[in-house]
Amino acid sequence: MKLLFTILITLTTTLLASEVQNYKWGSGDTYLTFLENYSLPTKELYYDLDKEDKIATEDIMRGVNYQLLVDDTSKVLQALIPLNDELQIHIYSKDDDYFFQTIPIISETKVDSFTIKLANSPYQDIVDQTGSLKLASIFVAAFENTINFRREIKKGDTLAMVYEQKYRLGREFSMPTLYVAMVETNGKPNYIYQNEDGIYYNERGEIAKNFLLSTPIQNARISSYFNKGRFHPILKKYRAHQGVDYAAPTGTPIKASGDGRVTFVGFSKGYGNTIKVKHASNYLTLYAHMKSFKKGLRSGSYVKKGDVIGYVGSTGLATGPHLHFGLYSGGTAIDPLKVVEVAKKEMSKKEKEAFNKIKNLYNGYIQSTLTNEALFIDTASMERECYFSFLDTPKT
Repeated sequence: MKLLFTILITLTTTLLASEVQNYKWGSGDTYLTFLENYSLPTKELYYDLDKEDKIATEDIMRGVNYQLLVDDTSKVLQALIPLNDELQIHIYSKDDDYFFQTIPIISETKVDSFTIKLANSPYQDIVDQTGSLKLASIFVAAFENTINFRREIKKGDTLAMVYEQKYRLGREFSMPTLYVAMVETNGKPNYIYQNEDGIYYNERGEIAKNFLLSTPIQNARISSYFNKGRFHPILKKYRAHQGVDYAAPTGTPIKASGDGRVTFVGFSKGYGNTIKVKHASNYLTLYAHMKSFKKGLRSGSYVKKGDVIGYVGSTGLATGPHLHFGLYSGGTAIDPLKVVEVAKKEMSKKEKEAFNKIKNLYNGYIQSTLTNEALFIDTASMERECYFSFLDTPKT
């Protein structure tokens, strides 16, 4: 299957009597209901898919923007539905047949910074200045365990942040990545830095965030690692695995990886028996393919780190008994192993030297932001471009 050529069209133009429509994935939407709502064939676009592609459809997150290319009769010709910040589902019609594939997302990444004087609270002021709940969330979460914003922050204190944001079709896409943030308390600056290991540290090189997960199954073998999407050289397909698989015998107890509230207990077509737990700092964990749930556990239940919540099985699209363990931050899948509980040892001399280089670099960014009094730049006016493709015959 070869890509012959790609046509770039904007959301305000038409092509061959077709137009692009933009929608947002609702909280109750599923991939199958999406197909049914747009009169798309469920057999070709779901039931005939291989196991991995079926499971991928379970990873469509609430609130994501997706696009449809429709003709003048409202028939869907193509659809682009993001799975994560690297891959998206591409549905397309050719010769009256429909086809499914996962393809890379075309996006733009920018590093931005801004500073503001506090009038109310960091969260509210960031939302008021930027309109972004995501920026407010990552800033507050970064300092969650080091500063009491209610008691230590005063009107007129300064905050600043440097972050990376991906844009898709001119819109913010996925959670931003915070590189460095500063907020004043009693006239003293407090910093948080993201180190090369992806963990946040304070000025002294100490771990600043203590939301560190425990392993949901003790002494289990990892059978599949997290991978947002790579091109499989044999299958000639892009594959996404938005979690970690732990191989274990049927019936092995599964433990909650952190304190939180259960938001879902039930059956999902791809994931089988599934539990979702909402944690602090806008994190959510997912436990899938379970044999059964702990008796009495239901949506709304509160669990503690280490509580047994269910048992290993092979329900849903699973070839053998294992736990699929997913971690999401603000709706974006992240590698659970990066936040699994680790020994809080002091940095080695070499690690501290590397951290200090990063700290000095980020301090320079913050100082430049403060000196220039950089304001948040609204990118809502960016040109919203949508990429759809004409493909040659996909049959082999």
